[in-house]
Amino acid sequence: MTMNLREFGKSALKVPEIGLGCWQLGGGWRDDWDDAVAQRTLENAYSAGVRFIDTADVYGDGASERSIGAFLRARRPEGLVIATKLGRAGIYPDGYTRESLREATLRSLDRLGVDSLDLTQLHCVPTEVLRQGQVFEWLRELQQEGLIKRWGASVESVEEGLICLEQEGLASLQVIFNIFRQKPAEQLLPQAAAAGVGIIVRLPLASGLLSGKITRATTFREDDHRHFNRDGAHFNVGETFAGLELHRGIDATERIASLVPPSMTMAQMALRWILDHPAVSVVIPGASSPAQVQGNVSASALPPLPAALHAALAEVYRNEVREHIRGPY
Repeated sequence: MTMNLREFGKSALKVPEIGLGCWQLGGGWRDDWDDAVAQRTLENAYSAGVRFIDTADVYGDGASERSIGAFLRARRPEGLVIATKLGRAGIYPDGYTRESLREATLRSLDRLGVDSLDLTQLHCVPTEVLRQGQVFEWLRELQQEGLIKRWGASVESVEEGLICLEQEGLASLQVIFNIFRQKPAEQLLPQAAAAGVGIIVRLPLASGLLSGKITRATTFREDDHRHFNRDGAHFNVGETFAGLELHRGIDATERIASLVPPSMTMAQMALRWILDHPAVSVVIPGASSPAQVQGNVSASALPPLPAALHAALAEVYRNEVREHIRGPY
């Protein structure tokens, strides 16, 4: 299908508003990588109209980038924008130097099989590193060298996003933004729009809670981050269930289920809610099957949600969610 295009900040780039997040592409969060699964997922996404793919050097210890590189060589897709991230693998928390960022960039270029990265992003680096600002100068140098075309940052909190917005040349911010995490809409999104900075939305379905398919009886494999990181034991708790304790998330999901219009699924409503914010450039849900890809893409064709529904979802957030979010926000 043909999706709506959105401007990517103040660059000349325009992208379809639903992309693909590649955190789990080709395997589980700790499984061995399955490149055949990755190739099918990428082909399904591209055939469905997806033209923006987000990965990172740490996903599958580089396997995600290698799978995407293989897809690029085999398919030679036109108009596909590949965004990657650096700053966790072998660098976090205190190994940020000009040399380490350059070496990470060269490794990503090699795995992807390209001469220049469309977009590279700092990958949830410590707040103090952002505040010191040297990493941004090193990214500018990589851009001047031609190794990257654009640079941005994936952040954990509004505070970190605002720090990044002070940097000249910032192309994008990647944020967690969904019905359970509405805070970015208050200040960060308007300021990004005013600065001409693109917004990439990750975890739009709150680790599956907003798909409506997780219940009190649901269990997760030990290698699933929804099992091993539900309380933030391995990385920021906000990356799992939007920072909510699972039982609270299910309580809120049950309340939201009563608000879903009969013409759409909960996942479609959750994605449409995000798309109704014009500052958003692209949403990057993950997908592990052709049906998921099609379901995600279909949200682009839906009409905006009624104002009354937006108000009702804001009330659920204020009364049942906001005070219970854990982790940087």
